Amino acid sequence: MTSQRYRLLTLLSCIGMFLVLIAGVLVTNTDSGRGCGTDWPLCNGKFVPAYTVESMVEYSHRMISGLVGLLVGATYLVTRFWKPARHKENLLYAGGALLFTIMQAILGAMAVVWEQSSLVLALHFGISLLAFTCTWLLYKLAKRQTLPQSGQSSSQGKSFGQHAAVSLPKALYRSMLALLIYCYVVVYLGAYIRHTSAGGACEGWPLCNGAIVPELSGTTGVAFAHRVAALLMLIFVAILAFYVRKVAGTASELTSIANKSLLLVFLQVLSGGLLSFTLTDEDVYIFTGLLHTIIISALFSMLVLLAIRTRQSSRD
Repeated sequence: MTSQRYRLLTLLSCIGMFLVLIAGVLVTNTDSGRGCGTDWPLCNGKFVPAYTVESMVEYSHRMISGLVGLLVGATYLVTRFWKPARHKENLLYAGGALLFTIMQAILGAMAVVWEQSSLVLALHFGISLLAFTCTWLLYKLAKRQTLPQSGQSSSQGKSFGQHAAVSLPKALYRSMLALLIYCYVVVYLGAYIRHTSAGGACEGWPLCNGAIVPELSGTTGVAFAHRVAALLMLIFVAILAFYVRKVAGTASELTSIANKSLLLVFLQVLSGGLLSFTLTDEDVYIFTGLLHTIIISALFSMLVLLAIRTRQSSRD
């Protein structure tokens, strides 16, 4: 194993987990969750199922998840047993990726064998998002580290925080944790809406059914709550980015990450509007749903990275 190969392995794990996220959204957006009946890991009792769109989408998702699971497992084993990569931070991200990958696989199997509620199905996406974030953080860390080759003496790799040039107040880190939890709640609420097909309850955008505050009964209340939560998310991240720029300076890496987070949350709000306009066009909705998922995955991962850097800067 070499440092370059290790970075490639972490990159492949990250790309693979991203594909798992995309495949899962395709299953939901095409209503293919029952494409293989109640059989798992087989599909309608067969290793190679009969061709239908639903069965192919669902079975492809299973195959991708299985292959990526092996890749994530291999990444963890290399991180655990290849001495140059055996750092606490590497093991944290590799172990987290493996844990969340196993959890999302178990939830996926349970959703097939025993029909689950929309609350549980929404959690399935949330856990997959955590698995992707861990693989992305591990890849970012591997890129920053200078690891010796096999057979050479091991030195400590560079962690995310070693290049921090500012000392931030610890209250900022606590605020970042609160923002991360809030972001996860917004993500979960969006996944719940997708699984309950409640997005159409709010017609139009940015208003809901032509009103600033619509009648909040039934699914309309859920859809409207998600819109309000997304708007508040934009405001919170904007305040955070402004404060980080103020205390860390415009040229710092922390400010760069905060600015990227602000851009992503703005794009996420716009993609939500685009999603609402394409609800009635199933072919276009598949792609706008994918775009919405890609942006929220990037946003959550960026906020996690910002929280990590903020914590390490606060320590310094």
